[in-house]
This record gives sequence, structure tokens and C-alpha cells, in this order.
Amino acid sequence: MSGRTPPDLPGEAELGHRLSLRLFEAEGGFRDLLGVLETPTAIRKKDGLLATFDPTRIFVWKVVPPQ
Repeated sequence: MSGRTPPDLPGEAELGHRLSLRLFEAEGGFRDLLGVLETPTAIRKKDGLLATFDPTRIFVWKVVPPQ
């Protein structure tokens, strides 16, 4: 979809870090996730829930400081 290559996406180096992700939604628009990256396709939110996502839907992401 985006034509980006894997180095542009969070990977092994970001596991265990707190990330902010903005994802394209299939219906249009965006969805944001904030939490600790547990796998390349799952982030643990502060409420403890594990949210999975499709990395090809990532619009932008960044590592954010721990709380």
C-alpha cells in the first residue's frame, strides 16, 4: 500500500520501547495506538490490553519517552 520498505517500520530494535503509531483505517481516516511494542504486530496499551495491527497500515510512528 505505502511502498515503504521494512527499515521504515518499527522492528526488533524497537521491541520493549514505548511507541506512538498512526495507522491508516480501511474505512478512511486514521487510528492511533500508544504503548509498548511487544511484537512487530502488537502493542501493549497502558490499560494492559494487547492491540494488534497490520504494519503495512502504519502511516507514521515514533519512539516516545517512558511515563
